[in-house]
Amino acid sequence: MNYEITEKELKGLLDACKPVPYMIIGGIAPKSPQENANRAWQKLAKKYGFKWDTVHPIQGKGQRFFTAEPEEKKV
Repeated sequence: MNYEITEKELKGLLDACKPVPYMIIGGIAPKSPQENANRAWQKLAKKYGFKWDTVHPIQGKGQRFFTAEPEEKKV
């Protein structure tokens, strides 16, 4: 199924992918850009009703457009 997110949602997703400079104090590192991106996709998936790990870009369209498998509705 095809989906489109808003400019604000795209900005949030792209911001989640950016690395963050940090110093490890106490042996705990922050979440990686990949973990942050996955969390952002999971949030969008919940809102729009698709499986977050099935997202693929739509060739020839902008960054806001993608395909994904819809989440099965529970009865």
